[in-house]
Amino acid sequence: MTMRKALVLSAALCASLAVSGCAALQQLLAASIQTPTLTFTNATLADVSLASATVNLHYRLDNPNPVGLSLASVEYAFFVEGHQVVAGRPPLGLTIPASGSAEVVLPANVRFADVEPVIQTFLTRDVAAYRVKGAIGVETPIGVVSLPVEKEGTFPVPKLPTVALQPPRLSQVTPFGATLELPLMVTNPNDFPLPISGLSGAVSVAGARVGTVASPDLGSIGPRAQVPVTLPINIQFAQMASAAMALQRGGSTVAVDAEIRSGAMAFPIHLQQNLQSLR
Repeated sequence: MTMRKALVLSAALCASLAVSGCAALQQLLAASIQTPTLTFTNATLADVSLASATVNLHYRLDNPNPVGLSLASVEYAFFVEGHQVVAGRPPLGLTIPASGSAEVVLPANVRFADVEPVIQTFLTRDVAAYRVKGAIGVETPIGVVSLPVEKEGTFPVPKLPTVALQPPRLSQVTPFGATLELPLMVTNPNDFPLPISGLSGAVSVAGARVGTVASPDLGSIGPRAQVPVTLPINIQFAQMASAAMALQRGGSTVAVDAEIRSGAMAFPIHLQQNLQSLR
């Protein structure tokens, strides 16, 4: 055997041993890496209004390996009452520490009009059913491991706030007019905050329209909380004789036909309160 042939044979033998050793190392590594596990923990609501809400599905991603892993991909579809809605994306690159865990949140923005054309009908529900199906990919030393995501459940549907008209009262009374103050109590019946951007409408006394009222932005009303609002309206006796007489004698009614706004939606309300004698 010539020196040249010996060198070629030696090189081929080394390469073969290297490939064999690499394959063996990969097999050993694959055997030592355990599959991460994904566990559903709970569902929460965020950014709730009477027009939409974000449903967040919380998962715990457990890494049983002695090396850190990272989130590589997320693909899932989210359905509410059988209608697909816009699913968000958690940030990729999330690190799952060695022998530790990390929370993965799968968000979905639910526009109620996409689920039920008449939102008032949707808001009469106590809960809405959701279903999520997809997978997340976890980057490991042996490549991306796909973990299935499949969950069904329900979330609470927000309820309309209640608005109560308390007994009206007069202030700043002069021979020519007065200010009629309409005390309202706005109550959030939900177990989560609800934004109310305002309330406005027309006011009538004894069936005669006396003007309009509008509240400022009420902001976010806390869970099961109440917010008092007083809406004043000026009444000119000369221009509103029938209303002025009703205010003087009592026994008539004050009515408010208004709308209450939350998010991009407005909902009609009708309020009325019997007048006592205001003399």
